[in-house]
Amino acid sequence: MRKKAVLFCLIISLFTIAGCKKDVYRVQQQKPANKGTGIVKEKWHWDNDKKQNENAGYAQVVRVGNTLYISGIPAADLTPDGITRLYNDLEKCLNTFGATSKNVVKETLYTTDIEAMKKYNDARKAFYKGDYPAASWVQISRLYEADAKLEVELIAEL
Repeated sequence: MRKKAVLFCLIISLFTIAGCKKDVYRVQQQKPANKGTGIVKEKWHWDNDKKQNENAGYAQVVRVGNTLYISGIPAADLTPDGITRLYNDLEKCLNTFGATSKNVVKETLYTTDIEAMKKYNDARKAFYKGDYPAASWVQISRLYEADAKLEVELIAEL
């Protein structure tokens, strides 16, 4: 049993370090918030030692079991280039736990201009490479960041 535990730790260490740049992608395993729930969370938040944003009160990525919950990433530029940059940032979030767009099972897209998103949907579709998740698109009047026109959140399974 000890050999299995050591092997598992070695694999996880290699998995966590692979592709990392200056510890940007390191994750922090948290102890259960409530001992009664048994939920263990691993968090990641850009280049933040606390692995969460204390000001706004969120983490960019939270892993529970084999599920990744990725907080919305906003974009002010609702053009193919701006949409591509947003999905590149989502890819970085997925990569922190060894995932890619192929692991995404649910996407929620919020926009202030759904017609522009329809027009530039090819930029979004390129991210998924033909393997599309369940998706919801919602037009809203405003996002958290005042100049944002698009925000996308993901759920992925490892």
